[in-house]
Amino acid sequence: MLLRPGLIGMSAGAPLLLGLELAGPWMFLLMALTGFAVAYGLMRLNNIVRNVALFIACAGIVWLVPAVSAAATSVQPKALFWSGLGIIVRVVIAWNLAKQDVVDAFHQRA
Repeated sequence: MLLRPGLIGMSAGAPLLLGLELAGPWMFLLMALTGFAVAYGLMRLNNIVRNVALFIACAGIVWLVPAVSAAATSVQPKALFWSGLGIIVRVVIAWNLAKQDVVDAFHQRA
């Protein structure tokens, strides 16, 4: 997208950016770099990054609640399924990052 504008549509990454695709390919690149940094920090067992990832997962849950509510009230099964699945995945990630054995593994590394 950065090298050849128009080759890939901006809507290709829309589900991942929660509306930030309107800011252009630079926002997509910024979010990709942020995701890479969080993934790298989690692989290195950095406790601060674990807390950041936990915050990102919880923020994602909060951001998806209106989508689930709108899909449920307007009876859109496909949108309800995908929004609900997004919440479920984020809850599983947050729950696993908050488990005591995971917290101990991150503290043991420090």
